[in-house]
Amino acid sequence: MGFRSIFRDDLFAEQVILVTGGGTGIGRCIAHELASLGATVVLSGRRTEPLEATATEIAEAGGAADTLPLDIRDEEAVDAAIAGLVAKHGRLDAVVNNAGGQFASPAAMIRPRGWRAVVDTNLNGTWFVSQAAFKHALSRHGGAIVSVVADMWNGFPGMAHTGAARAGVVNLTKTLSIEWAPSGVRVNAVAPGFILSSGLSTYPEAVQQAAAELMPRNPSGRIGTESEVSTAVAFLLSPAAAFITGETIKVDGGASLHKALLVPMLEHNKNKPWNGFHLATDVPELFQRDED
Repeated sequence: MGFRSIFRDDLFAEQVILVTGGGTGIGRCIAHELASLGATVVLSGRRTEPLEATATEIAEAGGAADTLPLDIRDEEAVDAAIAGLVAKHGRLDAVVNNAGGQFASPAAMIRPRGWRAVVDTNLNGTWFVSQAAFKHALSRHGGAIVSVVADMWNGFPGMAHTGAARAGVVNLTKTLSIEWAPSGVRVNAVAPGFILSSGLSTYPEAVQQAAAELMPRNPSGRIGTESEVSTAVAFLLSPAAAFITGETIKVDGGASLHKALLVPMLEHNKNKPWNGFHLATDVPELFQRDED
């Protein structure tokens, strides 16, 4: 059994697509879906083990994947790595800027080192990868870039560093969509809301407890799946999105529109999740819900 995508199997046949942060969480799911649609997926990340594990999963499902260990905060390493990728595979058709990281903290408690680490990864790393991909490949034949950001439209209390960085990526997306349009490059973003992913386990238990209570309080009445983010990414990379550029698609169940203080949200289970990922992470007990 492989990934159950809603798109046709050969949608990205013969294409090479780089997915940063492709070894874990949402990036892993994105990589699986793109590979199931015919792409050769290049998985990038700092840790070799998860990259190789995901590449093995993809191969076992009948897809093609390569690994590219890389710290996207190192601009010189990024430039050399993407030049090497293009030389090895002969092409690079699209990039998914999924790599990122943050930690929960009141703004007043964030130290300079922690602030720089998050901004360097989420904003600067996205820029370094995008620029290198444009320089070594996309400027010559066009292509698509999709960056994964976050729901930070009303600020991001508790994570000021990532809110600022992700907002920067959204603005960068708009700018690059104009500057690089003459080269045939489309640049978009996807902004997940609360998503059930392995990344939840990296937060302290108290944060997880609060998240389990707050996450379903959106118009959809539930938490999103990795597959629902991956599907949006695949769409924006596809020819069906040829007339879409400079946009950010929100995959948040309407959470960014919900004014909780004005309209209390009632719990319900009328909005059913989509999950095509055959290797999706088991839902922690805290986040399980009755689907009856």
